[in-house]
Amino acid sequence: MEKLDSIIAAFSSAVWGIPLLVLLIGGGLFLLIYSRFLPFRYLGHAVQVLRGKYDDPDDPGEISHFQALSTALSATVGMGNIAGVAVAITIGGPGAVFWMWVSAVVGMGTKFFTGTLAVMYRGKDSDGVAQGGPMYFIVEGMGKAWKPLAIFFSVAALIGALPVFNVNQLTQAINDILLKPQGVEVGLQSNIIIGVILVAITSVVILGGLNRISKTASRLVPTMVVLYFIAVSYILIINIEVIPSYFKLILTDAFSATLYKGEPLYGGILGALIVLGIKRGAFSNEAGIGTAPMAHGAAKTAQPIREGLVAMLGPAIDTLIVCTLTALAILVTGVWESTEANGVSLTATAFAKAIPSAGKYILLVCIAVFSISSLFSYSYYGSKSLSFLAGAKNKKYYNIFYIGSIMLGATTSLSMMINLIDGVFALMAIPTMLATLYMAPRVMKEAKKYFGSFKKSKG
Repeated sequence: MEKLDSIIAAFSSAVWGIPLLVLLIGGGLFLLIYSRFLPFRYLGHAVQVLRGKYDDPDDPGEISHFQALSTALSATVGMGNIAGVAVAITIGGPGAVFWMWVSAVVGMGTKFFTGTLAVMYRGKDSDGVAQGGPMYFIVEGMGKAWKPLAIFFSVAALIGALPVFNVNQLTQAINDILLKPQGVEVGLQSNIIIGVILVAITSVVILGGLNRISKTASRLVPTMVVLYFIAVSYILIINIEVIPSYFKLILTDAFSATLYKGEPLYGGILGALIVLGIKRGAFSNEAGIGTAPMAHGAAKTAQPIREGLVAMLGPAIDTLIVCTLTALAILVTGVWESTEANGVSLTATAFAKAIPSAGKYILLVCIAVFSISSLFSYSYYGSKSLSFLAGAKNKKYYNIFYIGSIMLGATTSLSMMINLIDGVFALMAIPTMLATLYMAPRVMKEAKKYFGSFKKSKG
């Protein structure tokens, strides 16, 4: 297992090089500038679309704008925000948070384009059902000659959609917060039992298809975001006097490459700190990776720009709000300097210190719902990818593979799981970003037409 762990770590490190960073962040920055920050100028309109002001039941698609965003967020608001942020701070100090913010702001522009393309170039699966996502907008928008790029994305997505990191961290949270304090011996046996329970819960929902997934997600995710927001807000209020100094620390440390535990970060290379923040940001909001467009492509709308605007809200909610809350909770309580805990255990330590009696249990409830809801959404992404590769009639077989991988996530190490998903996400970003940059002029043409008619209707 140690040898496999080192191989996966080397793979993740190799693919997350400067070329990918330029493609993901440089490409996203280009899209923002090219659009003249257009998505940001219509944030209010995006919220109105999300609230259903422009919904038409006769529009093509399967789910509402709100359900599409909830499905996408149920995959992204989860362990990336709670455990991923803790991992970033442990390795890179407070400065890593700044680069997560950069990833989110740039990612909002990227998601506007990918969300729009997912509806502009919906394809059909072998059953004739309309589908969206990078594999479809590559083939439909760029032509069949580019199908190898779509296949490359879909193959990578089969692994990238596996729930192994979320399951791994949920298992760790249950062990540390619930079982160990009760004197229960944790190990392989307890991890297997947790895995079996998660398999049972996940099977009930994902075998019900997209409608059951989206309805479950649209109920669970908003409630848990509110509960998490209230809990972290309490932690911040009781530590309010130190918050300004930690915001300052995040900004100053963003351009320093040393850890506060006294060790240089990857030999003191600033670029490694930037890569770390971007990686954790990408894992958190998935902008440019290509998973969210699969959910947004199923939205009930005849206006692609509307879904692009809704998709754009994802990184703002996910990284700028939820990740920042987690980061501040870890920083203001001081646990990032006083404990050797990592991942979800570090966040749990912060909650336990600030809210001694109930904090870690509140966090456990949020973690459980975030993780389990993400299990539902990722299964949809993976089965959709298999459907593209092998036909819609075979997508059910992915669910068997997917459910089996839950046991893998419950019984393996954090480093192996996070490196595996990081590496495959990087591979998924290559076709997604190349296709998005290639078709960006078409999105802008559609945007000018849409916003032109929108202004006329207002005037």
